[in-house]
Amino acid sequence: MNKNQAKKRIDELVEKTTYYAKKYYEDDAPEISDFEYDMLMLELKDLERRYPEFVKKESYTQHVGGNVKAGFNKVEHRVPLLSMQDYFTIEDVEEYVKKMNIQADNNKIDNKCFVVETKIDGLTASLEYKNGEFVRGSTRGNGLVGEDVTENLKTIKNIPLKLSENVDITVRGEVFISTKDFEQMNKIREENGEELFANARNAAAGSLRQLDSSITKKRPLDIYVYNIQELNGKEISSHYEALEYLKYLGFNVNPVRLFCKNEKEVIDGIEEINKRRKDLTFGIDGAVIKVDDLNFRKILGNTAKNPRWQIAYKYPPEQKETKLIDIVCNVGRTGVITPLAILNPVQVAGSTISKTTLHNEDFIKEKEIKIGDTVIIQKAGDVIPEIVKVLKEKRNGSEKDFVMPRVCPVCGAKTVREEGESAVKCSGTECPAKLYRNLVHFVSREAMNIDGLGENIINLLLTKKLISNIADIYSLTFEDVASLKKKGTKFANNLIEAIENSKQNDLYRLITALGIVHIGTKASKVLAKKFNNIDNLVNAKFEDLSEIDDIGPIMAQSIVDFFSQEQTKDLIKRLKEAGVNTKNLSKEENDNRFEGMTFVLTGSLENYSRDEASDIIEKFGGKVSGSVSKKTTYLLAGEDAGSKLTKAQSLGTAIISEKDFNDMIK
Repeated sequence: MNKNQAKKRIDELVEKTTYYAKKYYEDDAPEISDFEYDMLMLELKDLERRYPEFVKKESYTQHVGGNVKAGFNKVEHRVPLLSMQDYFTIEDVEEYVKKMNIQADNNKIDNKCFVVETKIDGLTASLEYKNGEFVRGSTRGNGLVGEDVTENLKTIKNIPLKLSENVDITVRGEVFISTKDFEQMNKIREENGEELFANARNAAAGSLRQLDSSITKKRPLDIYVYNIQELNGKEISSHYEALEYLKYLGFNVNPVRLFCKNEKEVIDGIEEINKRRKDLTFGIDGAVIKVDDLNFRKILGNTAKNPRWQIAYKYPPEQKETKLIDIVCNVGRTGVITPLAILNPVQVAGSTISKTTLHNEDFIKEKEIKIGDTVIIQKAGDVIPEIVKVLKEKRNGSEKDFVMPRVCPVCGAKTVREEGESAVKCSGTECPAKLYRNLVHFVSREAMNIDGLGENIINLLLTKKLISNIADIYSLTFEDVASLKKKGTKFANNLIEAIENSKQNDLYRLITALGIVHIGTKASKVLAKKFNNIDNLVNAKFEDLSEIDDIGPIMAQSIVDFFSQEQTKDLIKRLKEAGVNTKNLSKEENDNRFEGMTFVLTGSLENYSRDEASDIIEKFGGKVSGSVSKKTTYLLAGEDAGSKLTKAQSLGTAIISEKDFNDMIK
């Protein structure tokens, strides 16, 4: 390779690794495996070593990955949270240990021991304590500046809010999700038709970096603490002693920590962890080798990016060859159809793998996967099995192309793929696979607004087989509902009354409740006003629909497709028989006092819900937007108004109170 070729390749690698690092560290949405990224970085480091004149300051070899996410306060780390130098061969580890021993002799260090620990596959966090009280927690960020995630960290049960001693201490740990919890999370997401988390690390990172701590609280996060960053008022001389002290203080300490006296024990420790990988309850992506003597650590110091006193040995991913027997499709709760590879069972990283997700049809095309192919599989992050390669040279001509089904494999309704989306979905209104989600939407506040019929009650009704489609809601008896709860008489009375009341809803609510793709509340109101009853809408032609203001060609086609299905016609017939109103009840409103005006709502209003205030504004010809801009006419501000109020003030937008609003609508 000449200099021009080297420079070109370095530029390519810097661009690629920067992109992939952003997806991993900042977006929590990796696009390649850790191993593939490591190999790119290894090539880049080698080229930069050979051609130092072409090293770029933006290269990830020169700094720690990650930046502060918008919305979080910044935290400057008094002790930098640096990353580790990765090693990929045992020979390199042996060389590192020898080098440390030589330097220990040169500096007259008696303690030449090491501690070998698991490299937990999670997100680094710093925990600060004053007088034994937890005062602040942060992410690593770029190593020098991280994100203040104190409230999110407080939701993790294994983080002590009060230590057993009143000390000032800052510790470093790894936030993670256990293998079992991660598999359960992805199982639920698959059932709901949601995109699966790529691996446990990114699920943990995405959970910890939520702006809303109530979301974090719902995620099964855990933490292992593995290092003291700062400690005042107490002297500790060795890392192993520090881990024992951390355990005494009440921290959840890395459970795999092997004290090694020499090079052989270090290598044995790495092999021991590798053997125990399949039995660990959490994912790892390597072993960490640390110098035990803390005074020696100070002498060794750090590079700009890495401590010299520790390294990481990365285990190569275990890959196995097997046969892809078939591809079947699962239908999730939202109607998303996911292709699943059925494999000849094979042992990978301690587990028997007989199937794996193929995500979507784009993934199958990109990998050029055929039924009958011989494939290479591995487990991403020690958890999710994935197909990494097709062995095309082993094809014999009997392999078959896979085509995504044109009808739902569960209910037979037409499948659709929206422009710009990778998912293929079932369009059926009565598909058993998506019944739960359809019911939740149908009864929601913006739709039929059946108070008391929440997700838990819907689950109970389905489990007890009291309903099997949407229309069955209107066949529920007092006895059916009362059986759901102990002493359920009052609850049953209230819910039956709410169901009966919903029959009198205006037509636009029913249209919204049907869940037509691309049709929300606003479009439903337009359709109800235009067609006056459900039958007119059912029989509407594409040409008639596409000419309506606010109803474009895509929406028009979606409406036509929806009402052409036998499932839809059957549902409407049954709703009519149950006495549900299918006519427009709204009178023509000639008062357009808000015409040409755009309102934004923020905070809590005393006399109106957000939906009620929005309805009033739209009734008078105005528009409601979710964000403040130069086009905003009024910001209607209630109690506890947030960032929208600040932005409106900065733009000079007219701000009105609920009293002002009442005066405007008199």
